[in-house]
Amino acid sequence: MLKLISACGLDCFTCECREAYLNGDEARKADIALRWSKMYDNEFSAKDIACEGCMEGSVHFAWCEKCPIRACAEGKGYKSCAECADFPCEHNSWLYTQVPSAKEAIQSLR
Repeated sequence: MLKLISACGLDCFTCECREAYLNGDEARKADIALRWSKMYDNEFSAKDIACEGCMEGSVHFAWCEKCPIRACAEGKGYKSCAECADFPCEHNSWLYTQVPSAKEAIQSLR
């Protein structure tokens, strides 16, 4: 199975936002925007559903630009938390209680 691991360990390859954007699927992008607006109590449009992967390309979902985990990894010049001696830390431990597979992905890269 192909994987594209983000800074925190989420698999961007399986992300519906990235997939819809790369496929140019406007109907799916609109559906994702509607669902994510409700899920995350925010207002997203189909135009917001655009991403090439957390640490890939130049197009990122709006949250990526605000993500403290991604900012920390980039600030240290790392591709992911797997390169950091402080893993896990206060920047990413909150995520790993919600998404254990992300932590497992980072651990597999260490």
